[in-house]
Amino acid sequence: MKLKLDLHDIFNKGHDIDRALRGIMDEAVAKKATMVEIIPGKGSGQLKKRVLRFLDQKDVKQLYHRVEKDSKNFGRLFSGGITTPAP
Repeated sequence: MKLKLDLHDIFNKGHDIDRALRGIMDEAVAKKATMVEIIPGKGSGQLKKRVLRFLDQKDVKQLYHRVEKDSKNFGRLFSGGITTPAP
């Protein structure tokens, strides 16, 4: 199962971005999704950097095995190998 999060509508709402990212990762764990597609859009790259910083946080990083950048679409990221965190 793959989940998708498109951040186009909330690109300039910092708190909503964090909440959406946390929500999709929690949903991925709950539904045992194998991949999360995050679409920050192309823009200036600032939102993509924010998403990568979020994914690099220690508590979030333990939820997945890898982050892939779409070579054909600069405005898309994949987080794969979602796992259930250890208690």
